[in-house]
Amino acid sequence: MTLIEPTTGTHKDPAVVPPGLPDNRTMTSVRRGPVDIRSAVPVLDVTIPVFNEERDLEECVRRLHGHLRDSFPHGFRITVADNASTDNTLKIAERVARELPELVVVHLAEKGRGNALRKVWLASPSPVLAYMDVDLSTDLAALAPLLAPLISGHSDLAIGTRLTRNSRVVRGPKREFISRSYNLMLHSFMGARFSDAQCGFKAIRADVAQRILPHTMDNSWFFDTELLVLAERCGLRVHEVPVDWIDDPNSSVDVVRTALADIRGMVRLTRDLVSGRIPVPELRAALARGPLPASSRTAEQTPRSSLFGQLVRFGAIGAASTLAYVLIFVLFRTFLDPQFANFLALLITAIANTGANRRFTFGIQGGNPVRHHFEGLIVFGIGLALTSGALAWVHSTTTPERWGELLAVVGANLVATAVRFLLFRLWVFRLPANVPAQPGSPAQPNTNQPATTEESTTEASTLTETAAS
Repeated sequence: MTLIEPTTGTHKDPAVVPPGLPDNRTMTSVRRGPVDIRSAVPVLDVTIPVFNEERDLEECVRRLHGHLRDSFPHGFRITVADNASTDNTLKIAERVARELPELVVVHLAEKGRGNALRKVWLASPSPVLAYMDVDLSTDLAALAPLLAPLISGHSDLAIGTRLTRNSRVVRGPKREFISRSYNLMLHSFMGARFSDAQCGFKAIRADVAQRILPHTMDNSWFFDTELLVLAERCGLRVHEVPVDWIDDPNSSVDVVRTALADIRGMVRLTRDLVSGRIPVPELRAALARGPLPASSRTAEQTPRSSLFGQLVRFGAIGAASTLAYVLIFVLFRTFLDPQFANFLALLITAIANTGANRRFTFGIQGGNPVRHHFEGLIVFGIGLALTSGALAWVHSTTTPERWGELLAVVGANLVATAVRFLLFRLWVFRLPANVPAQPGSPAQPNTNQPATTEESTTEASTLTETAAS
């Protein structure tokens, strides 16, 4: 990796951690206080990873530079991270850098957004690090609320989200479906709580980045997800900002291929977490925030255990699952035999049902979703045996019409639903007596101490000064 100075065009090696940044090998704890806005080092470093973007790069850089110059009250710099471009992207970036003193150009011999962000962020001297896509699909008006909680010390990461009610998004149904499906998988399989993993509009505090970036492995698009999942497992606070987002019709990203790579990344990250390759307990002990006063209340330390409430939530999820099961069964039955159609319909809805009940019926977040899904698949096997037996019985006594098959599997599925609730409550999601909520849930207290009164006063003072400027 080479770094190009905007004024001279010469190269220097950024492999050494810049002065003023803590060395990850010796740092033992991180206290997120307000960022020092009086330092000579730029407060913000915005990275734009690019590959063959000669058409859009200059307009993007100038627009972002003008926005920061006019609206950001502190020092900043923009880093263009060229990922082995084969067109004129690097030459254009170097030319603009000679004109704009806040622009730095980094050239990397390897491709990959994750690789670029990891290397640039670890070498940056700025206390707040951000990145955005070169197409600037996200309205830059969201940049201030993205950065404010990091500068004040309120949050550790901040992400733009396109999937909340207050977001305004213009994009095709294919991308919308894939994005929402991917985030549903993250919530179900990995216990994630953030709403949008892949929006190209994120920021992180450098003190936090120095601790967790060395444990990320993905060099491409899954890097975002890996970073966010690891942050949540370590007890960090992720701030979400609803954004206005317009899809770039000329984007060169292969959505389907990226989605498949993300699924492979989920499998690999799950394996890393289960095997202990990532030292989550040590990172959590050093980085997790202190407990809130409300965490001492018993009602907020245990999952929602009211039988009536669980039945209501389970029934609502079950009704939606049954409807989805019927639709999927009817669809697959048009070209598959009834047993295989039943297997696929039941498997798909069982996975979604386990994730939804884990989160909403039994109030479990964080913890070990892999174990819960494994036990949920055992419960799925019981449901499969009941519905398959019902189909076999119907076909052994008569030659049923399609509606006869449907009645048989729906009736057996209702029995399987009752069995599923009992097994979920008594086995899969059962919480041992006198055990608090699982780590990672909102009510779980952390080991760190809360900020002192003096620290809170300093933070409030800094916020006031920032607002005034």
